[in-house]
Order: sequence, then structure tokens, then C-alpha cells
Amino acid sequence: RGDIVVAKTDPPLLCVTLSHVAGWRGATLINWLQDVFPEVAVTLAPGALPRPLQAPLMSLRDRSLKRAAMNIVLSEGMRGRIHARGVDAGKTLVIPNWADTKALTPRPIGASFTRRRLGLAGRFVIGYSGNFGRAHEFDTLLAAAKLLEGDTRFAFVMTGGGARSKDLQDAVDQARLTNFHFQGYQPAPLLPDSMAAADIHLVSLRPALEGLIVPSKVYGILAAGRPVLFIGDTAGDVAQLIREHGCGISLRVGAGAELAQQLRSLQADPARVQLMGTNARRLALARYTSEHAARDWLRLLAQITHPEAVEQYS
Repeated sequence: RGDIVVAKTDPPLLCVTLSHVAGWRGATLINWLQDVFPEVAVTLAPGALPRPLQAPLMSLRDRSLKRAAMNIVLSEGMRGRIHARGVDAGKTLVIPNWADTKALTPRPIGASFTRRRLGLAGRFVIGYSGNFGRAHEFDTLLAAAKLLEGDTRFAFVMTGGGARSKDLQDAVDQARLTNFHFQGYQPAPLLPDSMAAADIHLVSLRPALEGLIVPSKVYGILAAGRPVLFIGDTAGDVAQLIREHGCGISLRVGAGAELAQQLRSLQADPARVQLMGTNARRLALARYTSEHAARDWLRLLAQITHPEAVEQYS
């Protein structure tokens, strides 16, 4: 009694069980949503969750959100999704995720060992780092790469692994593209160098998942001081962030020709790329650090337990 329980979203619907336990024991429940389940599962794998179960599971989830003292979400888009399910606005709070801005710092492109190892000196490199998941969209990138094939000014470096990594490699092989380089996940000490190898980094999200997932790789790109190339919902969270802070470009899914043209424009304007990267790093330090998240959490916990102490976390 009197304890505060923070329920994460893995395993899925943990909040449903903890809502009952917290109520029974007299504890306070805070839900920390990294994604919105079961909507994510229904979108990513239609048919995996039987249709008769979908509405009841969402109803149970909604009830746990409404009974919680607070629901932490990652973005305004996710907050909108929760509000649309009938959760009171006063019971949602946006606390974004973050990157380690001390370990991941901007490095000059020319200083990147990864770039030298791959023989990319003098080329405009489009990078991707992280999970190749079902939530991500790569057809638009492939369409642009096909249009840029044979133009030795450009190269694509794909770093990481996941469910769709082999699919992308197979598509590249089938199209006989020579401008792609694939490498596995890099050890943490090498990540800053790997991130520095690219002039711009790709983030993609299928539009149907907007507000259900926030791509965490955005924070690392910002910390590395590189522009964000976003492909997805151009009215969504990441696209809005890019527009407001001038830290990259965003395009709709399917705009392969426009993407190729945008990359040509950026390659010809290094000063613009540099400015976007500077803006990205500035934004990372101003908003997306663990210190900012900890401060927001401390303020929330103080509001719940010791309202008189809130000022010290402002």
C-alpha cells in the first residue's frame, strides 16, 4: 500500500494484470507505453490476433489506462491515440526517449574509420543503423537507389539486422544494385564511428503505425549530429520534429523519384547538410537526454507523493 508501480509494455498487456494487483494492494499505477498494443500487433501481423479477441483486449487495456494515476507516452501522436480511446487528457504525459549524448557525439565524416574501410571517401552516404523491422518501409529507398545506380557520388550503408534485413539484401541483389553496403550490428564502442560514416541517416515508419510506435533510432541520429531522412507519414511526429527544428527532410511513402532528387540536391549543398546536422545535435542536447527524462519523471513522482516538493524539479 502506498507503493508506486511502473508498468512497461513488454510483455504486452502487462498493465491489465498490474492494474488489478495495484488496486487490490492499494498501490499507485503508472503505465509507461513504449508502443500501443494490441494495435501494433494487429497492424504488423493481420490475422495473428483473432478478430474476436481484438476488441475485448483493447477494452481491457483501455480500462487499465483509465484506472492508472498517469500514462507516460513517447509523443503527441501517441497521446492522441490514447485520448481517442477515451483516456482523460489529464492522465497522459509525454516523456520522450533519449540517446546517450555523451557517448554518441558528432564526428567529422573524414575521420570515420568505417567510411574508409568501405571505400566511401568523397561519396554522399545515406546510412541506416538499427533494426530492420516489420514496422519499417524500404521500398521508397530502393526506388531512389535504382534511380541513383551508376552515379558514383552516392552510396547506401545499411547497418544492423532484423526481420526484414535479408529481404532488403535480396531485393538489392535482384535489382543488381552496386551502391549498397551491408554490415551487421556494430559494438557499442564503434557506434559513434559507424554513425559518422553517413552524411544523412534514414528513419522509416509505415504510416499505419504512426502514433503507435515512435522510432527510437531518431534520438541516436540527432545525438550524432546528422540530418534525419524520414520516410513515412509527413504529418506525423518525426516529420513535425524535422520541420520545426530544420534537422532533416521527410517524404511520403512511395516518393522514390522525389527522394532521389532530394539526395542530389543535398549532395550539391554540403553547407545545408552541415546546418541540419548542427540543428540535430542542438535539439538532442536541448530535449532528448536521459537527464531531461529523469527530471520529468522526478517531477511526476513528486506530484504523486510529495506535491510540496515539485518546485525543485522544475
